[in-house]
Amino acid sequence: MNINQNYLKLQDSYLFSVIAKKVNDYREANPDKNVIRMGIGDVTLPLVPAVTEAMQKAVSEMGNAETFRGYGDEQGYGFLRQAICEYYAAKGVSLQQDEVFVSDGAKSDLGNILDIFATENSVLIPDPVYPVYVDTNIMAGRSISYMDGNEQNGFLPMPDSGTRADIIYLCSPNNPTGAVYNRKQLQAWVHYALENEAVILFDCAYEIFVADKALPTSIYQIDGAEKCAIEFCSFSKTAGFTGTRCGYTTVPHALVRGGTALNKLWLRRQTTKFNGVPYVVQRAAQAVLTDEGLQQIKTSIDYYLQNTKIIADTLTSLGIWFCGGVNAPYIWLKCPKNMSSWEFFDFLLETAGIVGTPGAGFGRNGEGFFRLTGFGNRGNTEEAMGRFAKINMPL
Repeated sequence: MNINQNYLKLQDSYLFSVIAKKVNDYREANPDKNVIRMGIGDVTLPLVPAVTEAMQKAVSEMGNAETFRGYGDEQGYGFLRQAICEYYAAKGVSLQQDEVFVSDGAKSDLGNILDIFATENSVLIPDPVYPVYVDTNIMAGRSISYMDGNEQNGFLPMPDSGTRADIIYLCSPNNPTGAVYNRKQLQAWVHYALENEAVILFDCAYEIFVADKALPTSIYQIDGAEKCAIEFCSFSKTAGFTGTRCGYTTVPHALVRGGTALNKLWLRRQTTKFNGVPYVVQRAAQAVLTDEGLQQIKTSIDYYLQNTKIIADTLTSLGIWFCGGVNAPYIWLKCPKNMSSWEFFDFLLETAGIVGTPGAGFGRNGEGFFRLTGFGNRGNTEEAMGRFAKINMPL
């Protein structure tokens, strides 16, 4: 018996364990200090009424013999898939129901989609990046190349004609940087993928935060993308489903590689390895996409974006470079005076009792940068930025 040796190549999940230890040590030494967490990637507002009402109704149905549901389609109930198609239609994107696959979240699908690709495929991943992209490919033993996101390109790396890859990860709005690709930039990536017969794995989990109507929120708004891209989205940040779990992946019929439609392969994978999302949760997700649900979640999204504006205004007043925030729940700032990510973490914690996320945890290019989020509550955000503005910042 042999284990998968690729797992031994993974770094330990040290980032958040180190953060937790530093925060605990600080609290023990400063029991009277209130620590404010600004690095959280989880939502804090509750589910909206349209969602909870739909869930309660669905629960009642499950307790009645006439309306009880057992196994559903692994790819999702038709009512939710149709609602997703209509949501995309409002963006000018035409999808068929059987191109949409409902799942328990984008994170799961981003890892599981690799089942349909050969391990010999080369992978191109942005840096800094959401760690799941890297770790799932290391687990599979694939060769990984990185594209550099940096201050000069606004953390939006573009295709390099000298680099070839079979699988390309793009995340827009980006986690952790909050940067968003425009149409021209995404068109360049689509052209690159078509030219190289590559497949783009497009993560748009934060698309609901894009306030600028000129920016794309789906790669399928770009000509030719249906022939080279798989899109992943989620209700986690859209509607606070981080603890409820529901997302969806779109695999167009037009996406064909090696003479085989990838939609067919993904359908086979899901019907074999996945039993579907609970009926109650799918009814809740359907409620999100109603007119009432969309209006209610807009209030939550505006709340989080106002938090990021408070953070951004403070950083601007201090002359600190940052990106993100306007069209994303994340602020990606440059650590003052060439401090390292961890030095700035310690500085903020010790001088202001504020906890963020060191950029080094998101890849080599994250060193020297720092992530703050708008997912806290308003009072804590205002208090934290008030403290931030008063500290003797090393500029």
